[in-house]
Amino acid sequence: MSVALFISDLHLCPTRPAIVRLFEEFLSGQARQADALYILGDLFEYWAGDDSLSDTFNAAICAALKDLADRGTRVSFIAGNRDFLADTGFAMASGAEMLTDPALIDIASSATLLMHGDTLCSDDAAYQAFRLTVRSAEWRTRFLALPLAERKAQIEALRRKSENEKQIKSAAIMDVNATTVATVLRSHGYPRLIHGHTHRPAHHTHAVDGHICERWVLGDWYGNGNYLRCDESGCRYMILPAP
Repeated sequence: MSVALFISDLHLCPTRPAIVRLFEEFLSGQARQADALYILGDLFEYWAGDDSLSDTFNAAICAALKDLADRGTRVSFIAGNRDFLADTGFAMASGAEMLTDPALIDIASSATLLMHGDTLCSDDAAYQAFRLTVRSAEWRTRFLALPLAERKAQIEALRRKSENEKQIKSAAIMDVNATTVATVLRSHGYPRLIHGHTHRPAHHTHAVDGHICERWVLGDWYGNGNYLRCDESGCRYMILPAP
């Protein structure tokens, strides 16, 4: 039986050592028993560029992923809004295959669409405009030309601003837009959809043009470790022991 695991929104950083240890245990335990591990963005609290591998913490996380890949579990990665600057250096260090967003793949003979999920939150016009700017080649080139320390300082400032803005945004505006979800499902042939970003784990069904489509939302790793396990029998949420 082919087994695929899915995780997202771990936001790993040195200030959350318990979750980091749980992730390392997951890589050396459940993930080794799987055929594939898909990381759907925001693995790190932030990634300031591939020269971030000079940080011992980042290098250690990538080395743990590379060890998993070397042992036979296929590791794939879709960038999130926190780690969209991950590039070929990250891929080489982690042994991960870099997937586009969205990525349509086959999981146990079921067409499955993988996304980080932020583009589904189309009601948040301010965020979508910001995303369009920072994902441009011009912005990326200018930003990566800055010294690493300056990039980190700017990212920290953006994170603080984002957290403040979340306090005044409605919960609905930060969730997915149903019409956008339907459009995405329709344009990819009505697959199963798996994504993260919203931090609202749930199993949804969508009726689109007479097709019933599953949507699985991955949870974050702030309270506990968790993952989605999919095989020939379907998908189910799995919770890791509390750190």
